[in-house]
Amino acid sequence: MLDNDPLWKLRHALAGLAVALLLSVLLAALAGAFVGDLIGESYGHRVAVYSALLLYVVVGAGVLFAKVLRHETRPLSVQRVLLWVASLWLWPALLFGRGNKPTSG
Repeated sequence: MLDNDPLWKLRHALAGLAVALLLSVLLAALAGAFVGDLIGESYGHRVAVYSALLLYVVVGAGVLFAKVLRHETRPLSVQRVLLWVASLWLWPALLFGRGNKPTSG
């Protein structure tokens, strides 16, 4: 029964993405507070920076989910979670990078 369930096949990717997103939200909060205090010591500056970083990470989660979801089959480990976190923050390279795809035509 579990062999036919598409969510069961994606469990490693979903778990990795969920844990990485949770850690990235915490990192965005810390970075938002730090950068917000650097540009202006007001709550509004911190909230603006945090909101921008949070949007960036959530969009990155969507891109990462769409790009590598089907290929992620390895079990979750600390190294895998750290790779997912790094990928969430560096997602434009994944989106706009060519990778090893051959050119068509």
